[in-house]
Amino acid sequence: MTLTAAPGRARQAAGWRPPATAYGLGLAAAGVAAAWGVHRLLPAVPLLTAAVVLGIVAAHLPGARGLVRGVCRAGLSFAGKRLMRLGIVLLGLKLSLNEVLGLGWATVAMVLGVVAATFCGTWWLGRRMGLRGDQPLLIATGYSICGASAIGAVSEVSESDERDVATSVALVTLCGTLAIAVLPLLQHPLGLDDVAFGRWVGASVHDVGQVVATAQTAGPAALGDAVLVKLVRVAMLAPLVAALATSVRARGRAKAAAGEAAVGEGTAGEGAKRRPPLVPLFVLGFLAMTALRSTDLLSTAALDTAAHAQELLLAAALFGLGSAVHLPSLTRTGARVAALGLCAWVVIAGASYAGVLLTT
Repeated sequence: MTLTAAPGRARQAAGWRPPATAYGLGLAAAGVAAAWGVHRLLPAVPLLTAAVVLGIVAAHLPGARGLVRGVCRAGLSFAGKRLMRLGIVLLGLKLSLNEVLGLGWATVAMVLGVVAATFCGTWWLGRRMGLRGDQPLLIATGYSICGASAIGAVSEVSESDERDVATSVALVTLCGTLAIAVLPLLQHPLGLDDVAFGRWVGASVHDVGQVVATAQTAGPAALGDAVLVKLVRVAMLAPLVAALATSVRARGRAKAAAGEAAVGEGTAGEGAKRRPPLVPLFVLGFLAMTALRSTDLLSTAALDTAAHAQELLLAAALFGLGSAVHLPSLTRTGARVAALGLCAWVVIAGASYAGVLLTT
């Protein structure tokens, strides 16, 4: 009995394999731990920024490069997509409609104008500069709304190439990090008091963590208004993704119609199956969390726990996206990407500065 059962158990043990994503998720967890260590040693460096940078480093280190491109790739891609969605859902808990309305309609309208000008201007300029794939769309989204989180959300709907996503994340993260050092130096030369400076930072800096790191240099009043203004920009993520999904569905219908004319109804049916939902589930989750936050039913402890979970999920996602950056291939379009980033930075900084002067 024992002799016949042992080979079966041996075959089961030999046939067991960990999930394809396990190795990459483990590496992402290690990357988050390392990023947390960097943030603890250098508090001015946000956790999410450190995670992106470490992901890029891991993709180019001789010892880790093979793992990143090989056995860990599936898990890192999973982190960059699936964990990003969960982080975006929890991001909704940072946004309360009551707090946003407390800013006043003039400030809300100013932020909407800055977002529209930055998004449209950056997208148009990127197309004119001939950037590849969805890079103009993704960079415009990252600059105008909420950095890497917005890029991840839009890339899910547009089904963007992973390299375009990684390049856009790297650019937006770099410029947002530079803002931490540059913007505080401009507060007094531009004649901004603490509240006005906070609103300028909230309207122009990309990631929430970078907004906090930049605005806190001017004190609590600046920090409070900066976060609120920033969250108004975050609220624009849902309608932008819904609008993009509508556009993708319309293109899908057009392709399906063309396919039907060419080869019959079978092609049209396949094209219809590939259409994304009008509003992706993670966007609905974001809106649901925003509604829940607005009810004031959640305790401070619950919100703090969710905030920590959200930051860790986004850090893992950004490590995964950073690991997809390939610097040698980036050099082919690096000059144009950098030029677009600089122009977009000037656009959003100038538009938000003018808006703050008009509304304060």
